[in-house]
Amino acid sequence: MIQFSPALVEFLTERHLATLVTQRADGTPHAVPVGFTLHGTNARVITFSTSVKAANAARGGRASVTQLDGGRWVTLEGPVTLHSEPSIVADAVAAYAHRYRQPKERVDRVVIEIEVDRVMCNGGLK
Repeated sequence: MIQFSPALVEFLTERHLATLVTQRADGTPHAVPVGFTLHGTNARVITFSTSVKAANAARGGRASVTQLDGGRWVTLEGPVTLHSEPSIVADAVAAYAHRYRQPKERVDRVVIEIEVDRVMCNGGLK
């Protein structure tokens, strides 16, 4: 089971944007800037159901999210799933609002979730 150091947890709760990388149908990477939050050790990204990143996540496979700030950086990687269950969406929206700001209302909101099984980071965050 993945465990985050206190320094890494602190970094992951600061207000920074990140880059989400999912796999297109042809296997090539699709990279986009996102805000993300943690749910335990899983990374969650809220989006809308017709987005390219949602379609990529719906196919499964692996994804990563990378956050950096100067010399501090972390990449969280693992299997990806797409959730549309109202309770998961509401929880993810609340977490996003706490870390960033309240997102606009959308009836087609979904959650991309990465079950983190690999963490890469600079030495100061280990």
